[in-house]
Amino acid sequence: MKKPIRIGFIGLNPNAQWASKAHIPALKLLKDDFAVTGVANTSYESAQTSAQTFGIPFAFENAEALIASEHIDLVVITVKVPYHFKLVKAALQAGKHVYCEHPLGNGLAETVELAELAASKNVVAVTGLQMTVSPEVRYMKQLINDGYLGDVLSTTLIGSGGNWRDETVSANYYLYDKENGATMLTIPLGHTLAGLTKVLGDVDDFSSYFINHFKTVILKDNGEIKPKTADDQIMMAGTLKSGAAISVHYRAGMSRGTNLLWEINGTKGDLQITGGIGHGQLTLLTLKGANGLEKELRILTPPEELYAGLPADSVVGNVARIYAQIASDIQNNTRNAPSFDDGVKLYKLIDAIEKSAER
Repeated sequence: MKKPIRIGFIGLNPNAQWASKAHIPALKLLKDDFAVTGVANTSYESAQTSAQTFGIPFAFENAEALIASEHIDLVVITVKVPYHFKLVKAALQAGKHVYCEHPLGNGLAETVELAELAASKNVVAVTGLQMTVSPEVRYMKQLINDGYLGDVLSTTLIGSGGNWRDETVSANYYLYDKENGATMLTIPLGHTLAGLTKVLGDVDDFSSYFINHFKTVILKDNGEIKPKTADDQIMMAGTLKSGAAISVHYRAGMSRGTNLLWEINGTKGDLQITGGIGHGQLTLLTLKGANGLEKELRILTPPEELYAGLPADSVVGNVARIYAQIASDIQNNTRNAPSFDDGVKLYKLIDAIEKSAER
């Protein structure tokens, strides 16, 4: 009988959004493969609270103790982006498998260094690019490979970031300072571009343009006004390596219209994905298509096998699908889950978009 992979969480709080609402429910679906055995937070008291809430055997005084523990096989890092580099590096140097949420590093240089270190350690090193494993995205790629569109001519992506306008709460203010590496470009657009390039291949030649309409942001919980340096309008246009045209526009806040629209147009058909917010990694995706003599788009439901026996839910289901790939990679010494190298490839595109806008 195989032993479950023992997980240690760095950044698991009952009151936080992502780890408690996505990772913990996902892991409950994979009890044969994983056991959450440890947690470390910003304080020992917080770790003890999380351990008691989630029934975790070990609460560690700090992240270093968790990483060094013989009770941990896989370190899962779900803290804010500026802390990723130090924690991931320490876990890799300790020879542990790592699952770190995207963005892997704060900037391209950190991301490359972590990927190079991971490659030297013969461990499974995964970054959380959840959109790439979604059934809708995988089915879209399958349809294109099967000739549903004919030759791809163009793709258009429009999305709303949800944040990055002129108001927020104190806990989220770090998103509005671009130095923290957690911007509309790196998070919602970055995640969605990971899905887009998974389907259509790499971006080739393009130009980008950024606008920052709101120079300050008000913190609604205390009324404080803070500077805002993260851009709230991101545009790019160019070509894919396939020769198809690409255009992208991401805007801050939410629209009264469509908040995620991704279309692919070909010589024989059209495909469209829509969602409730521009975070392609966490919104419920609706896939539609039409080809041949069809005059209107119709809903296309991915085949059951693409769900891998896991929920259609875009948050828990997709996180669970990554964990299932991690389990297989660790057990079989394969590398099928979204890797640190995938994180580098995506961040090279993010970096190029940013540099193009600076010219």
